[in-house]
Amino acid sequence: MHAVLVQVTLGDVESALEALRNEVVPRVSQARGFVAGYWLEPQGDKGWSTILFESEEAAREAVDRLQPPPMVTIDHVDVREVVAHA
Repeated sequence: MHAVLVQVTLGDVESALEALRNEVVPRVSQARGFVAGYWLEPQGDKGWSTILFESEEAAREAVDRLQPPPMVTIDHVDVREVVAHA
């Protein structure tokens, strides 16, 4: 299993949260190999997410297809192997 770690800057927090719930989560959850996604409470104008995929290939494919809403800027994306979970 692999995780996609994403850090973003939110131009308009309320609009970004609405787009997250109505657009991003439904789209990401349909991605090939999707296992689970966690979008954390924003702090100021920063947001973070961890999205789990069955394989590194599926995780990297999802990264290639990232489409943030217009009020969101991606600051950093990383793909990491999950080495333990409970």
